[in-house]
Order: sequence, then C-alpha cells, then structure tokens
Amino acid sequence: MKLNATEIKKITLPEKGYLLHWDDDLKGFGLRVTAAGAKSYIAQAKISGKARRVTIGKHGVLTADQARKKARTILGDMAGGVDPVAEKRHQIALSTSLEAVTEEYLDKHQRKDGKPLKPRTKSDIRYHLKSSFADWRKRPVAKISRDMIERRYLALCEKSVAQANQAMRNLRAIITFAAANRTADGEKIITENPVLVLSEKSMWREVPARKTKVDKDKLGCWWSAVQTMRADPALHVVGKTAIDLVALLALTGLRLGEARSLRWSQVNLEASSLALTDTKNGTDVTLPLSDPAREILEQRQGKSEWVFPARSGKGCIKGSRETLAMIAEKTGVEVSHHDLRRTFIQTGLYYLPKKERIEFYRVKLLTNHKIPKNDVTLSSYADDPDRSFLKDEADRIAKYFEDQRRVFESDNVVSMERRA
Repeated sequence: MKLNATEIKKITLPEKGYLLHWDDDLKGFGLRVTAAGAKSYIAQAKISGKARRVTIGKHGVLTADQARKKARTILGDMAGGVDPVAEKRHQIALSTSLEAVTEEYLDKHQRKDGKPLKPRTKSDIRYHLKSSFADWRKRPVAKISRDMIERRYLALCEKSVAQANQAMRNLRAIITFAAANRTADGEKIITENPVLVLSEKSMWREVPARKTKVDKDKLGCWWSAVQTMRADPALHVVGKTAIDLVALLALTGLRLGEARSLRWSQVNLEASSLALTDTKNGTDVTLPLSDPAREILEQRQGKSEWVFPARSGKGCIKGSRETLAMIAEKTGVEVSHHDLRRTFIQTGLYYLPKKERIEFYRVKLLTNHKIPKNDVTLSSYADDPDRSFLKDEADRIAKYFEDQRRVFESDNVVSMERRA
C-alpha cells in the first residue's frame, strides 16, 4: 500500500505481537502496528549484509509525508554505509557522563573472585567522584583527556599523594570498564584510557610507607591509659564500645574494618577464636584470641548481633578516632587504628624478649597478612584457614602488653614516706 492517512486508518490490528506494512513508493519505509494499537513509522535496509531497522516516530505525532521525508534521509545514509544503530549507540556512549558510568561500574563490576565490590571500596569511589572529580561528574567520559588527567593528578598530589593515587586508580578502572562498550561492528568507542598517561610519563608518585606505631618505651603508658579508661565506671555505653574496640585492635592486630564489623556469629568464646570472612586478601580464616582479648569480648555480650554496635543500634560502630585522640592527650602517643596493627606486629617481632619473639611467618599468619605466592613455604601454611594453633603467640603478645603496663604503673607509685 501507499502509506497515507487514509490507508493507515483501514489497517486492522493484529491479534498479538505486531505486523509491518511497507510503502509501495519508497522501499524500506514502513509502519509497525502492534496488537495494543501503537503505530510507528520505520526505515529498514541492509548494511554489510545485516538488516538494520530504525524507528522514525509515532503515527499521529508525525504525518505519513513527514515520516517519508525522514525515511529518505535515513535510507540514503544507510545506502552510504552509515549504520544508524551503531551511530546511536556511539553517540550515547560519547555522551555518557562520568557519574553514570561510575554508578554502572559500582552496580555491575565484580572482583576477581566473582564477588561484588566491597562497601568500603564503593564508598571510596563515591567519595572521589564527589570530591576529586566533582566538576567532572556530568562530563562525558569520552571527553576526559590526557592533559586533564595530568593537571588534576598534580593538583590532587598537592593535598595528598596517597589520595591522588587512589583517586586515579579508581578512575582508571572506571574508564576501562566504560571502554569495554563497542559499536555494532565491534569497534571501540573509547580508544584509549587517558589515565595511562601517568604511567607512560612516569608521573605516579610513591607514597612512603607509614611506620607510625606505639613505641616500645611508651607502650606501658599507652596500654595503662587504655585499661584505665575501660575501667572507668562513669564511661557511657558509646564510649565503652569505642575503647573496647581500641583494646581489641591492639590485642589482635586486626584491621579496623575486620574488628568493628564483627558479629557474634563470628566469635567462639569457648574456643577462644574468631572467624573472618571476605577479608582484604580474599581469604576466610579463624584466628586465635588471647585470654585478655577473649575477656573483652565476654564482657561485651549483649542483645545486638554486632560486637561493637553503633550508637543508633543499627549496624556497627564506624571507628574510635575520638577515643584515640583522648588517649593521645593523656599519653602524648598519637596513633591511628592501623598503627595499632603495626604495634601488634612490632611487638611480636621485636619488642618481646629475644627468646620469646615470634617467627616472621607466624606473625603474618596471626595478622592474616597476604602471603606471596612465590614463597612456597609460607604459602603451604597459609593454605590452612584455621590459625587457632597460634594462640600461644597471641597470649605472648598480650602478656607483654600487661607486663609493660605493670612496670609503668609501679614506677608511678610513690610511697608517702618517700614523698616526704
């Protein structure tokens, strides 16, 4: 038929699905009619042997003559080898913003073990989107250039090299994810990841490894302050939760995320152990609890599923920076949560008397450090997820903490006679 208003009115609806009605005058121009009554003009032709169909617009919004004019242009382009489907996909990709790609990446990207990204990783990525790349959020990813990357990286480094590196590593992963999109012919839409310029020009700046810890000569003072605060009867519930978290971190060498998110289902007080799942290095392990560490947890048993519940009662505590700051005021020892992990390791390797010091690989196992794959000996030990055989080592470190505390407190006791 010749597609016009009169002929289109005569068309009956299909019982189900849709039917195509082609125009006699213009080959490839047609009308798609569905069982629901929807009528849309289309243009169809073959490109490199593949059929391509394009929806021009709805009947009623466009007249048949208007649609026919558009169809001639589209069919002419297709005759010249232009693939409108690929072109549309290409334009969409070119206009997709950094924010949109980031959200898709957070939703779909998986780690090497097939699991979704960790909440902390997602939080870090969103943080940098809103801070490091705040003015790029609505910018199409395809329009982020190498020059822009260079300038932004140097600007971020002025504030923090570590944060600049993290921001750019995240951005590199997101753009690599976006670059996986292809045209209908399999051609790349994003041909190069602009963040690679930092490697090609050797611009990455090295972040010096942090070595902060509680020094050996300050350990007794610091641990005494921790235990004194824990024993304070005036301490409110939130404060008690925070100081207990600090104490457990010091006695176990756990990472903050591992400790603060502990659930009671992970704790076995009878066996003096706790189970860690989905850890930073991707392993599930059972670690021993020293006697003092177990006592802290025994005293914390309550109705919450969390060992360290948040103030609101929903979820777990975020951290205890304010508590660490209070201890720093009393002792002069300023440390972070992760510094306590370094202190635990340092104690096992160097602070203990020589005869009691713990072998390097055992300290690594005790703190669930990543074991190099090329180290066959250590890897064989790391294959066993049950590390409870290291309880004696955990007790040795905890005992040293207590010994140093007693020495410090005894030195601070002055008799009335001596004082006079």
